Amino acid sequence: MSMTETWFTTHGDSSDPALLCLHGIGSCADAFRAQLSLADRARRRVVAWDAPGYRRSPDPPALMGLDDWADAAAELIERELGGCADLLGVSWGGVIAARLVLRHPELVRTLVLADSSVGAGTNPDRAAAMRSRADELRRVGAACFSETRAPHLVSPDAPPELVRSVAEMMAASIRLPGYGWACESMAATDHRPDLGGVTVPTLVLVGEHDVVTPARRAHELASLIPHSELATVAGAGHLANQERPVVFNDLIEIFLKGHQP
Repeated sequence: MSMTETWFTTHGDSSDPALLCLHGIGSCADAFRAQLSLADRARRRVVAWDAPGYRRSPDPPALMGLDDWADAAAELIERELGGCADLLGVSWGGVIAARLVLRHPELVRTLVLADSSVGAGTNPDRAAAMRSRADELRRVGAACFSETRAPHLVSPDAPPELVRSVAEMMAASIRLPGYGWACESMAATDHRPDLGGVTVPTLVLVGEHDVVTPARRAHELASLIPHSELATVAGAGHLANQERPVVFNDLIEIFLKGHQP
């Protein structure tokens, strides 16, 4: 996949180390607007992509699996980010980030997995539920699909304007076939046997009220990745980086400053 087929945005000094942000399965680069302050706070060039098949990135010419998205991110690092980057992956983006580290460890300095998991292939029910999302999107359309899902991605106390913003961003970001392929990539993935091979410094974050990938999944990730750190974002749901950006950014700033290149 050529770089012209992956849209990305960048913020900060191009001479600083890159922090590549990989969004969740129903989102896009705009989900990381609240993390742009890390450019100054952590002295990082903050880069966020629209994954191939999402929002401003065109549809891939052929079916993509998790390896393909990981390799597309790796190509972005090699061609545009100096050959090495810190990774921040939220939800599905965290699963892509983990696969990227496993396939291309030389391209990654540090890893942050936020509200993520080992994949949805750990049991048939979870895999089937993930695969069913594409059928629902096809049946009801992006606007209705997003309006239904958005309230589950934040805490019960989230302000209505945040729920509305999440729904609007999702509706603008997802489409078939990319979303269906992303669901299949999650349903087919179980990283449990592989995460012991992650050797880069790793921080696992989870929102206190995350019901999509709850705390037990974060604990599972942290227990499988050697020497990883685990922290909870108080008051946040699944989209902790959007709902509690101050606390979220504080945790990442401390982690990155502790692992300067």
